[in-house]
Amino acid sequence: MMGLEGKVAIITGAASGIGRATARLLAQRGAHVVVADLDDQRASNVAADICAAGGEAMAVMVDVRDELQIKNMVAATVDAFGGVDILHNNAGDVGERWRQDIATNVTQMDIGLWDHMMNVNLRGPMLGCKWAIPEMLKRGGGVIVNTSSNAALNGQETTMAYGVSKGGVNTLTQYVATAFGRQGIRCNAVVPGMTVSPELEPHLEPTLVQPFLDNNLTPYYGRPEDIAQLVAFLVSDEARYITGQCINIDGGTSAHAPWYAAVRGRAVGTDRPRPPRSSSS
Repeated sequence: MMGLEGKVAIITGAASGIGRATARLLAQRGAHVVVADLDDQRASNVAADICAAGGEAMAVMVDVRDELQIKNMVAATVDAFGGVDILHNNAGDVGERWRQDIATNVTQMDIGLWDHMMNVNLRGPMLGCKWAIPEMLKRGGGVIVNTSSNAALNGQETTMAYGVSKGGVNTLTQYVATAFGRQGIRCNAVVPGMTVSPELEPHLEPTLVQPFLDNNLTPYYGRPEDIAQLVAFLVSDEARYITGQCINIDGGTSAHAPWYAAVRGRAVGTDRPRPPRSSSS
């Protein structure tokens, strides 16, 4: 099931989090993986771990805002592995600039912050598609998965630039799927909710995390490996009839009415137990 033997996959933002988990999983299933990231040392570590486990991988340093670097990333992939079958446009900014975005509305928006989010989160995936698709067409088709966010689904009082950029990713996904579907290329987006890596968990502020947990329908938030499982399915032949879709993977956060958490709190009492932050299930 979902074997990827001989497939060549590029994953951006693959030095940590969702990208790293996806790189490891695709390699386990037989793909030759390009671990692409701005942090070349951590990308090299991920690639080395994959090779040590018996997989095929190489690291490429790339700033997804830079078209020449994206072009060179694709060219290096073709040189090393002979082509491109899979592209996971996963790189995005959830670092210091994202934290600046938390407390910013449209009247306070710094244009440098706005442009940065658009360049990383939307320009990057567009450039990945631009340069990978011609190589996919040479092999008769391929699969693209873009990482979006449930911040793109509804208006919020925080992270406006980030959410708008991810809304653009959803639209890009549909346009690419429409333009190239008849030529054998599928394009979908995964739309994660709260997703926390073990490295990030100790640094989370409870006031930021608790609203997500209150609104999850699962009693835990997501792990990068949860998202990687969906990506691995979407790039496999088992998902051959799925394209142009933005698929929520958010513990049910987007499935209910906005007053769910408040009503639930009153229904079960203010002393209701808090769900655990994570689960092995």
